[in-house]
Amino acid sequence: MAEQRRLTGYRRPNGSVGIRNHVAILPVDDLSNAAAEGIASLVPGTLALPHAFGRLQFGDDLDLTFRTLIGVGANPNVAAVIVIGIEPNWTNRIVEGIAKTRKPVEGFSIEGSGDLKIIERASRLAKQYLQDASELTREPVERSEILLTTKDGESDTTTGLGSCRITAYLSDRWVDAGGTMIFGETSELTGGEHLIAERCINDEVRARFQGFYDDYIAMIEATGANLLGSQPTQGNIAGGLSTIEEKALGNIVKTGTAPIVGALAPAEAPERPGLHFMDTSSAAAECVTLMAAGGGVLNLFPTGQGNVIGNPIQPVIKITANPKTAASMSDHIDVDCSGLLTRGQSVEEAGDQLIDLVERTINGRLTAAESLGHREFTITKLYRSA
Repeated sequence: MAEQRRLTGYRRPNGSVGIRNHVAILPVDDLSNAAAEGIASLVPGTLALPHAFGRLQFGDDLDLTFRTLIGVGANPNVAAVIVIGIEPNWTNRIVEGIAKTRKPVEGFSIEGSGDLKIIERASRLAKQYLQDASELTREPVERSEILLTTKDGESDTTTGLGSCRITAYLSDRWVDAGGTMIFGETSELTGGEHLIAERCINDEVRARFQGFYDDYIAMIEATGANLLGSQPTQGNIAGGLSTIEEKALGNIVKTGTAPIVGALAPAEAPERPGLHFMDTSSAAAECVTLMAAGGGVLNLFPTGQGNVIGNPIQPVIKITANPKTAASMSDHIDVDCSGLLTRGQSVEEAGDQLIDLVERTINGRLTAAESLGHREFTITKLYRSA
């Protein structure tokens, strides 16, 4: 890693480093989506983040929504934030959480004013934020300052053999260089969860991981549902993964061999470098959104059958070792490592290819998902609304 190219990024006031420079328009709740999108349409270059929730939530479910929205606003890829809500209390709570990063942030409440007045007022500030952000410049940064995440999707038999293997190659080297990686997908560890537990650095981390895993599985089993067709998915089954255990082993492969230094709640940011587990759904958009809320600035996404997901805040790099997918879905694939299966590439050669692409993306190259406008942003909801 020491011989790789010079990296640049945007250093935020709190010292964190981003690789993109967004001005986000963040609605607190679903009723504020129209105003947020109205602002973004008036100030091209800003980024609205509409979502479906935020009203009549309670308990852990509400806490997770706040943690996700604050984390997304705090993400180092975001230069400044406009928060739009119906009511002032919840709007201010999110503003105050983001303000701890010392980046520019302002909140507007619709009640008592209506959409049109709020759109006008907020758009004037969004314009100023966008102009100010345009003057921010990239500076040299270290790998230890870049937080990467990984999630796989539409897996098949090639995923564990190929794309997950080179993701592991990068992960181990990134961690060795002092960097930070996050993986998750709690239910997709089933049958191999003991392999993750064995790699936890101490009893405290191990107990927290095991608690997250046991609670997730207990929740699924309490419904009495048969998950076949959801876990593994119909696409997984068509690709040769007939059990969750087979799927889990590929998921675990991509985590590499580094010790696991932390077990994070959904949307929780790591406090130390190294490899971390995050308790997440295996649904692609939910998982990547939670990891972005935890501070991830770039996601590595191994796929077999092909997946089109992107994220508005965290760029997503798609990797496949399936030669059919690499050909038929080339518009969506960033790294074709199918040479691993045809013996045209070694793991090291394919891994170095991925590292090269990651570094170019850090320095500003758009991913396929970014260039195609994929901005999947999905909040994880735990309970029914009150």
